[in-house]
Amino acid sequence: MKFFNIYQFLAPAILVPLSYWLWWTRYDHSHDFVLLVLSIPVLFAYIIPGIGTNVLGLWEFNTRFRLGKFRPHHGFVFGSATSMLTLVSLNRATLPIEAWEFARAGIVLGSVLGFWNWYYDVRAIKAGFILVYNRPYADGLGPEAIAMDYAPVLFGAFGLCYGLALRLIEWQLLELGHWHRYWWLLIGCNLFVLTVPVAILIACTYSRYGISGMKPLKRETE
Repeated sequence: MKFFNIYQFLAPAILVPLSYWLWWTRYDHSHDFVLLVLSIPVLFAYIIPGIGTNVLGLWEFNTRFRLGKFRPHHGFVFGSATSMLTLVSLNRATLPIEAWEFARAGIVLGSVLGFWNWYYDVRAIKAGFILVYNRPYADGLGPEAIAMDYAPVLFGAFGLCYGLALRLIEWQLLELGHWHRYWWLLIGCNLFVLTVPVAILIACTYSRYGISGMKPLKRETE
């Protein structure tokens, strides 16, 4: 528990400026490009968990510093770590970008983020830092099963979509030079990454249990 209480503040304090600088260095000192790319994990980590905790009640953070059941700095905790993993996992695309590169980027990043977010959530659930009210939790199963029920699918799908979006942004802005499409890319890529992973998670949950998974499931003793 102590690790997560320290990590949630120390990690973004270090990783946000570091990841910004690394992206800025990789992409020709373009602040516009960096802001577009970093907006995706940050907004995802604010909107999806914000709705999941304070609106749907599917999970909550066990920390003193929070708004309702949600910690207000979560977007930068997840966003900074995700951006660093993305930098390590994917190189800047070689121009011209081939169709296969879109698939490769999505598969690689989906695999990386799916695994590491599952591992992180297992540890956080074990420590009591986060509580997740899904079917395995209601059935009295352990942290591994609880995290496995959602993390590989949700974060794997997020990584897949983020990898595709990154290559699309590179193709449009760096290869074709269509900077007049900047705001369309920012809005479109964020909507794509916000909706598709959640839709995939709902579909997988419905196929397993016959429910959407959008309602909290508590144990009989609660």
